[in-house]
Amino acid sequence: MNNFETNLQQYAELAVKVGVNVHPGQTLVVNAPISAAHFVRLIVKAAYGTGAKLVKVNWSDEVITRLHYDLAPEESFSIEPKWFAGEMTELVEEGAAILHVIAENPDLLAGVPQERIVTSQKVRGKAMEKYRSYQMADKFSWSIVAVPSPEWAAKVFPDLPAQQQIDKLWDVIFKTVRIGEQDAVAEWKTHLLNLDSRADLLNKKKYKKLHYTAPGTDLTIELPEGHLWVSGGSINEQGHVFVANMPTEEVFTAPLKTGVNGTVRSTKPLSYGGNLIDGFSITFENGRIVDYTAEQGLDSLKSLIEMDEGAHYLGEVALVPHQSPISDTNILFYNTLFDENASNHLAIGNAYAFCLEGGKTMSKEELISHGMNSSLTHVDFMIGSGEMNIHGVTSEGSEEPIFLQGNWAF
Repeated sequence: MNNFETNLQQYAELAVKVGVNVHPGQTLVVNAPISAAHFVRLIVKAAYGTGAKLVKVNWSDEVITRLHYDLAPEESFSIEPKWFAGEMTELVEEGAAILHVIAENPDLLAGVPQERIVTSQKVRGKAMEKYRSYQMADKFSWSIVAVPSPEWAAKVFPDLPAQQQIDKLWDVIFKTVRIGEQDAVAEWKTHLLNLDSRADLLNKKKYKKLHYTAPGTDLTIELPEGHLWVSGGSINEQGHVFVANMPTEEVFTAPLKTGVNGTVRSTKPLSYGGNLIDGFSITFENGRIVDYTAEQGLDSLKSLIEMDEGAHYLGEVALVPHQSPISDTNILFYNTLFDENASNHLAIGNAYAFCLEGGKTMSKEELISHGMNSSLTHVDFMIGSGEMNIHGVTSEGSEEPIFLQGNWAF
């Protein structure tokens, strides 16, 4: 077995054993593109080797997706996918774990009328609302891992020959998920403990507000009473640890829905709905987005913000040091899974219930009453840089540095 195949097999095992942490007798659902078939077969093998009772694979194909957006009649985009939502909801209610394998072309839907994209996203979001509520409350284990596609690799490494683009992106992905000479599973356990220590420190501080300053950014974010800082490792309803994003470098919590004021500027492009949004700024008053601009993809940004009323507010505040493994690659990935773990970021839309004391067992209405945002969407965007400072404001009004020049101050 060559070195690449060895690394690929380790990656599959890592996704199964650490990402979704499959247990004996559990069902695993894998959502993946057909371009990742070889990798998915390794995942299936690893899952059965871990004791899974059933591995179900849902295949997708970007060519077919683009054909649908280009050629299908308008009414096609208003068809609610009740069959898919119902199946996924039933599976997680019965204890299944969900693994998403992505290989996104950042420009897949470039040129598609925004109305088609928006309608499709709204209809799907509404259909998946119950499933997403389970996801946001850690009811089940889920994870996202990525594999290269030719289009994505070409976007990241445009100056390399085609095959070298793919090979280079594979090498970088392996590095970011800690696959190499060391035991990757053991490396991840150590990494998660380090992230947990940061979250523990912030939870002891119980800051009332965060104040962000950087070029183009002057933003204050109030945190709800009882907020919890959490790291990449989550615990599902059965008490099993899983890692939702691989890689992950973040420590995050939820903002008070009505407590965000000021302006923030993006520092990396956002791939959203198959289109890139870049060079954008967003202004908030009492939590709500009241103004926004973009050098590229303004219509896509507008579509995101107008998804529903909740998309006019934030649902996540995440801290990632500028000096971190992914950021240190100096690579722009055009993929949120990687770019958000190289940069401080915020998320427009729904808040995670587990970021509030007792939130996992609260109803939607109870979460809202505690200042948590509710939306059909949840989209991260990157705001961090080596020039960003973040201060925590205590309940007494004093300020303490959390980040200085883009990195942890403690």
